[in-house]
Amino acid sequence: MAKYPCSGECRCGCHPLVVPRSQHWQERDVASWIQKLGFPQYKECFISNRITGRKLIFINCSTLPHLGITDFEHMKVISHEIQKLLDIEEPLWKRSISQPRRDPMGLFLERKAPTGPRADGLTLAEFLKEMDD
Repeated sequence: MAKYPCSGECRCGCHPLVVPRSQHWQERDVASWIQKLGFPQYKECFISNRITGRKLIFINCSTLPHLGITDFEHMKVISHEIQKLLDIEEPLWKRSISQPRRDPMGLFLERKAPTGPRADGLTLAEFLKEMDD
């Protein structure tokens, strides 16, 4: 996860938001990535659960056991690598609503995760405009 001089909400250009290429991955691409991370034993977990690049936004330490991944050390590595891949920060569970909005890329990827015309047609520029309104 890259660190920038200003916050993830930055609009000064030091942290240009770019949709990760992994958003276009199919199940086999995600499985190949997991294998390259050093976890070939989990390829089938991602394939059988139909985890595409768009669904990776929902994969973290609390969801990995539902996929069949229960080794805590492996869960921490995989979750961290997903955050790096998507260039997002995991929201703090105790985050106050009085704080600034969450990471805009994470919010955008959550909106893009479902399939259908509305999610498919949403662009990052449109989403950022909605956030500013």
